[in-house]
Amino acid sequence: MGSAALGVIAVLIFVDLSPRVQGDFFFAHDDPQMQAAREVADAFPGGAQLILRATVPGADVAGHRKEIGELTDGLLAVDGVEGGFSITTDDPENSPLFERILRTRDPGATNIVLQVDGTDPELLLPRIEAVVDTHESDQLSIVISGVPAIVEMVRRSLYRDLIVFSSAAILVFALLIGIIYREVAIVAGTIATCLVSVSATLLIVQALGMGIGLLTANLVTIVFVLTLSHVVFLTANWRSAVGTDRPILMRDALSKTLEGSFWSMTTTFLGFASLLIATAQPLRELGMAGMVGTLIAFTTAYVVYPSVLGKWARVQATLGSNVRIPSLGRGKGTVWGAVFLFGSLSLGLPQLDTDPSLLAYFAPGSELREGLALVDSDGGSSTLDIVVSVPGGGTVTSREAYPRFDALQSEFEADSAVGVVLSPTVIVDHARTIPLAGLFPVETLLDLASSDALGSIALGFVTPDRDRVRYSLRMRERVEEPREEVMARLTEKVEEAGLHTETIAGLYDLQAQLARLIASSLRIGIGGLLMLFLGISLIVARSGFTAVAMWVCLGVVPLATLGTFGHARIAIDIITSPAANIALAIGADSMIHLVIRVRRLAARGVSSPWADGVAQIGRPVMSASTIICVGFGIF
Repeated sequence: MGSAALGVIAVLIFVDLSPRVQGDFFFAHDDPQMQAAREVADAFPGGAQLILRATVPGADVAGHRKEIGELTDGLLAVDGVEGGFSITTDDPENSPLFERILRTRDPGATNIVLQVDGTDPELLLPRIEAVVDTHESDQLSIVISGVPAIVEMVRRSLYRDLIVFSSAAILVFALLIGIIYREVAIVAGTIATCLVSVSATLLIVQALGMGIGLLTANLVTIVFVLTLSHVVFLTANWRSAVGTDRPILMRDALSKTLEGSFWSMTTTFLGFASLLIATAQPLRELGMAGMVGTLIAFTTAYVVYPSVLGKWARVQATLGSNVRIPSLGRGKGTVWGAVFLFGSLSLGLPQLDTDPSLLAYFAPGSELREGLALVDSDGGSSTLDIVVSVPGGGTVTSREAYPRFDALQSEFEADSAVGVVLSPTVIVDHARTIPLAGLFPVETLLDLASSDALGSIALGFVTPDRDRVRYSLRMRERVEEPREEVMARLTEKVEEAGLHTETIAGLYDLQAQLARLIASSLRIGIGGLLMLFLGISLIVARSGFTAVAMWVCLGVVPLATLGTFGHARIAIDIITSPAANIALAIGADSMIHLVIRVRRLAARGVSSPWADGVAQIGRPVMSASTIICVGFGIF
């Protein structure tokens, strides 16, 4: 227990447990998928935005201008806020620009839009919330949204999960182990071993420069489960031995367990390693952290736990009545029942959704989801940038081209999947609201909108040489239509307008790319794993028939897992997509221990090695499965 305590203290001192969430969520800044986003950001400068939706009783927004004005002033004074717009700084009645960004579908609500700098959302959002708390009342309800707010709220949620659910998992594991083994030494030794394993993993991951991320926030529970798997089988072999010589009993238990544990560790290691081929950074981080955790779990289970088990656990001096699980494979009914069950589950595969809504990442009823849903219903919540040019060259300000851009603005706004649309034509219409500005040509109006007089707002929508234009769309996440189809339709609108699509970027596009990558990684990753496991099955079983049988049974695991997701309408997003790989790796654990036991029984001349193998291994398999299911079920 001393090592466990030291490990926990070291983690608290040296490990930063605050999750790291980037503004792009799914990809690292230097990932290939981010190239388009980088190009757009370079060509059209502009910072991130926060949208605060202020709601007043009834439909009397104008009657609460004083409260909204005081809130706006307080927000604009926040360090990290570069500027902003509200009904008290700009009139939505007379401006096509502010009519789009400040008004909502609810006449009793209005938006306050803040332009923010690169301040860390972990620092920025509390400052914004402090101002909101000061002004929020029965007369003024405020919801915060925008990428910086989402980033920080996701980080807080992950941190809460890391602390609350990891602690709950440890308590539940301790309770389950106590119920199963009813021995203080085993419970204490198991918990101590798992804590050492978790602490060592977190320290090594930190030393490698990998922080807690979108998926690695659950690393504590994952490593705990991986360590428990080895401990359960080692404990079962210890308790089944007869004698009083502890060193001999310990060596016997280790010899029975080590080979199976090694190959189980190898399959799990490969399962996590398969995530390294993913393009999405969180998946790669989970793969690397999982590989470290797998090695540490195996090492601590065979270095730390035997010292407790061999010294303090009870021994069985005489042959007792060990509980044996009867063979489950004596009848054809069992086999056909399993075929029917897994076949039914696999029928859910065609219903898999690998392109879920952004809202699906957040719990129903949560503050973040409700706020995001309100903003989404008003004008969309997921950003999409479409950069457009005139075919064959030309400028947006030419008499021939400008009407095409104006028509495209209308076409985009008429699309059911699109909310608010901003473009140079909206900026020009806004500039025309200045007295006498309507007399000027488009070129002059864009120059005016690019100057300090209008906050240089046009710079974010048209290049200095006027040859490329950015349409900034806020897409509606509640529209249940594949993103690829939506973007194909929008691109077609560009071509129909006589224009050319240069680049598509933004969070909406990244989600579409992620959906393609997830579908591809499921095929390539799981297929590659199954081929690797076929080789391991041949090594473990030393029989071609048994190896193929193992391989077929393992192949059922991802089919059943993904099929269950399809039946249950569970979206396959970046968080759930590793489940099939990891389930396949962990599912091999019990099978490997069983096949090795059967092989050894057959070598000793046992007449029914499979029946005896199931009878001997059944109890630890059930114990391990129960612990793993409950452990992950906490989430």
